[in-house]
Amino acid sequence: MQRQPPATPPVTGRAHVDEGMVRVGPLMALPAVLESLGIRATPYLAEFSLKRSFFDDPENTLPMAVAGQLLGQAADRSRCEHFGLLVGQRAGASALGALGYLIQSSDTVGTALDAFAEHLEVQDRGGTVWIESEGGFSILGYTLYDAHVESLEQILACAFAIAANLMVSICGPQWRPTEVLFAFARPRQLEPYRKFFGVRPRFDAERSGIVFPTELLQAPIPSADPLLNMLMRDRVRELRQSFGDDVVAVVRRQLRTMVLTPNCTVARVAARMNLHVRALNRELAAAGTTFLRLREEARAELACQLLESTRTGASEIAAILGYTEQASFTRAFQRWTGQPPTRWRAARKPADRENRGS
Repeated sequence: MQRQPPATPPVTGRAHVDEGMVRVGPLMALPAVLESLGIRATPYLAEFSLKRSFFDDPENTLPMAVAGQLLGQAADRSRCEHFGLLVGQRAGASALGALGYLIQSSDTVGTALDAFAEHLEVQDRGGTVWIESEGGFSILGYTLYDAHVESLEQILACAFAIAANLMVSICGPQWRPTEVLFAFARPRQLEPYRKFFGVRPRFDAERSGIVFPTELLQAPIPSADPLLNMLMRDRVRELRQSFGDDVVAVVRRQLRTMVLTPNCTVARVAARMNLHVRALNRELAAAGTTFLRLREEARAELACQLLESTRTGASEIAAILGYTEQASFTRAFQRWTGQPPTRWRAARKPADRENRGS
């Protein structure tokens, strides 16, 4: 299941974010961060067939796989393990273009985050935003569709730095998360994370997200602007209509956010897509697949992500994915990858990860 990113990233067109692509807006600070750490940006970017001026236009796009390569290799060369965090903390709502203005002009925090989750695809087609509430707390999460993108931890650190800046922009400078969760192993240096987020993040989590009190969803946004919100909603709608997604891509995106929930069923996915179950099954059959096959694919992707990026035990991962016995999970994983989970992990985990603090 291991996928290889493209060797040479294409410099793509403007204004349309295709499948697996992201707008450059949130990464515009990358050249400046490179320079601040002693890496000359122009020759570094040339290795990826990119010019420095590419990052001057937020509407340029590039593959998520290439974004991971850019961040990961820069982290290695600069020996700055939190490189992605540094890039993300320089980006705010305006980096998200029309989506950012839609969020900031919403009336409440809840409607703003709903818009964020519903319309992320106009900005980022490599992952999905989701919001879940349980008890007195909610979580704003982000999940990549491809669990094998290079340097996933750099992408997630960058994404949640941007998300935290977004929360500050709609909640006010006093806002702090209750907790920050990362689905990757603990880095050596925690202080940059603690200093930026205002709390010490928890690593090796089953999902990545920012936790906050649920009551905050009802809070009004000082920058609410009904007219601007209407204009930005129309603009976002125009952008979304240009995508023309096929049903398999839509189901895969739904499953990436639902695979950890106990009610990950074809009926629930069909309801989210405003389709009857029979209609959804017919469309999937016409595309040469089934719901069960796509759900297994989503489980396999998540299992591989947790095994490769965290130190969570195989038995815990089995429970996270809903298996009552580890033996059942082991058999399923061997069917997916041809190897038992422990052997698969040993072949992929960086050697120095075991030396990190616990």
